[in-house]
Amino acid sequence: MVERRQLTDEHVALWREGCALLEAVGLREYDRGVSARVTDERVKERLKGTTIAPNQERVASAPLICLILGDLNGHNRLEGILDETVHAGLLPREVADVWFTMANGMYGSDPRLARDEAIRSGSLAAMTLMLAAGNRGYVSCPIGFNPVQVMEILSISDHYVPVMMLTVGRPAFGNNPRRARLPVDQVLAFNTSHDFLTLRIY
Repeated sequence: MVERRQLTDEHVALWREGCALLEAVGLREYDRGVSARVTDERVKERLKGTTIAPNQERVASAPLICLILGDLNGHNRLEGILDETVHAGLLPREVADVWFTMANGMYGSDPRLARDEAIRSGSLAAMTLMLAAGNRGYVSCPIGFNPVQVMEILSISDHYVPVMMLTVGRPAFGNNPRRARLPVDQVLAFNTSHDFLTLRIY
């Protein structure tokens, strides 16, 4: 759980910190994943009604809700990003042209691939945001939600796919200790596949 105490615009700096952490195929994950920042109490109360576990109070009480969105048309912004990189002397023009052609060929012609990449990139963006929040002394929690209802409440365009809802705030007094986790040998295999059927926990 998190305190009701409001965050300041430090969480904008938090997002900038996360933006610096990831890159892939020349299209930074944070250029495909974007965030809807929710601080309005009335909107948070409505979002509380969209959670899979009914009416999670932490959604209403958290000072900040971040909804991570994957941009299905993120590849359309790649040209400008690459131009900036070339002008900064960080990438040869011929390499930028190859990346641009490759990305538009992959994502522009295959909507399923574009959606998979948007979700993958949004998930990475959400995780780096959670890590950056932890570095600043905040706690965060992913919340299961109904994407159709959330898109309606926040008037989200259909070229975005909702990926993750995060509550962010200062830790509340008396939080429960960390719950049990699967041991490493139940989630890690070397040089082979593994069915990980045993559900032993510690």
